[in-house]
Amino acid sequence: MLVTLGDLVEDVVVRLDGPVRLASDTAARISRRRGGSAANVAEIAARSGARARFVGQVGDDVVGRVLVGELASHGVDTAAVRFDGSTGTIVVLVDAAGERSMLTDRRACVQLDRPDPAWIAGADVLHVPMYSLVRGPLAVTAQTMIAWAHEREVAVSLDVSSVALIDEIGVPGARSLIAGLRPDVVFANADEAAALELHADTELTDVGMAVVKRGADPATVRAAGAEPIDVAAVDLGGVGDTTGAGDAFAAGFLTAAGWRADPAGACRAGHRAAAALLRRRATRPIDEG
Repeated sequence: MLVTLGDLVEDVVVRLDGPVRLASDTAARISRRRGGSAANVAEIAARSGARARFVGQVGDDVVGRVLVGELASHGVDTAAVRFDGSTGTIVVLVDAAGERSMLTDRRACVQLDRPDPAWIAGADVLHVPMYSLVRGPLAVTAQTMIAWAHEREVAVSLDVSSVALIDEIGVPGARSLIAGLRPDVVFANADEAAALELHADTELTDVGMAVVKRGADPATVRAAGAEPIDVAAVDLGGVGDTTGAGDAFAAGFLTAAGWRADPAGACRAGHRAAAALLRRRATRPIDEG
């Protein structure tokens, strides 16, 4: 059982046909889809046949109930979702190269409080994006659930999530936060790893392993006390929108059998899950996201 804790939001995806023309019009293709890092990981895990539970809060509104219903339709256990407030929205700007920038309005997501031990019942892994650790009551809820996970010998996974978050709390603060939570695995993309100064020779402190994702380039797996291992990605020949690929990678990694003993094999499973998401998205009509 993979339990994820964090955001479930509506993504408004804006695919730009060229540079934004300030104070004028810019041609774009706009679509809506379900988003949120923690929800994405749970969905991809469930699609693979693994048991997955999403824990989070959405608005007590039509959008929130539709999003939860869609997540449940993929086999995710959504019994722990709380409905209150208004549902969050993220505007995802995707440039011609597939790189994306996000404008976030998380709303109800950060208000999740009063954690329930039942949320982690039966879990093998608890996955928490760092988005869940820095704002609102959700931050306290996340730290409480991570403490429960350690007490119950449930593996803890963290995703660094965003360079902006590192900038907000500072490199020392971010490194101290991660180390204090004693995760079994930390996921970061290349920019996040650089911001954290997580270099090849950086000693891992209170972290079981670190996985640095580099998109189409090989990912690097570093386990405490072991030499780094580079694992090649799946060659897709270019993609138009990479949103959610990192979440799919984490889902594939964490649902791979024996991922702690064989992180390189789990990394290959992560690459396959990310590739499957990108292929599936490439075959959909534009209005389906």
